[in-house]
Amino acid sequence: MRKILIVEDDILIAEIERDYLEIEDFEVTICQDGQEGLKLALDNEYDLILLDVMLPGVNGFTICREIRKQKDVAVIMVTAKKEDLDKIRGLGLGADDYIVKPFSPSELVARVKAHINIHERLKRNCQMPDKKAFEEGSIQAGKLKILPLSRQVFVGEREVELANKEFELLYFLASNPNIVFSKDTLFDRIWGMDAIGDTATVAVHINRIREKIGPDEEILKLIETVWGAGYRFRQK
Repeated sequence: MRKILIVEDDILIAEIERDYLEIEDFEVTICQDGQEGLKLALDNEYDLILLDVMLPGVNGFTICREIRKQKDVAVIMVTAKKEDLDKIRGLGLGADDYIVKPFSPSELVARVKAHINIHERLKRNCQMPDKKAFEEGSIQAGKLKILPLSRQVFVGEREVELANKEFELLYFLASNPNIVFSKDTLFDRIWGMDAIGDTATVAVHINRIREKIGPDEEILKLIETVWGAGYRFRQK
């Protein structure tokens, strides 16, 4: 049975979320405190975490950041704030998606199912037991090296740790050098046409990739923003 952790201080909302998820055969744990929620998230294995932003003890942004340092688990942030800045901040810290209160419980369940399926598919694709094949199909651009089978990225001798979607986005651009892709196209290719979210996710992930592979200007220039059009991977 798939396990869900709900970190939500409003018990009525948490219980509604739990009831709808349990109908779909999820095993649900509820926590109303940020500090306790962070401990549960790090000490246990969950398939997805529903994370409120405003929490007593530790806020949802901090919890999301700490989870991402140690866990590869789907995270959906639940917020009462409608400002784009708050949504983008959550995505920038590693959240897979966000949903704004008030929301439809059926929409919440749909998003939960979608993101669990995405994470499970990515984990299956990462199972590559033949280590001798890790170098096959690698992409080299200056100091940047991408190994698709092992899903590793190196800048010189330094290994860069990318999240699943960050790696897929970088690898897709590098596999199609000098071609400009719009945010809409990249969102469809990487997240899927049926994914829930918007193209702001693409910009957030591009910025995270740049932060991780930088600060070498030669490397940063490989991912170019084409204003009004999208992004491209520059390679001679």
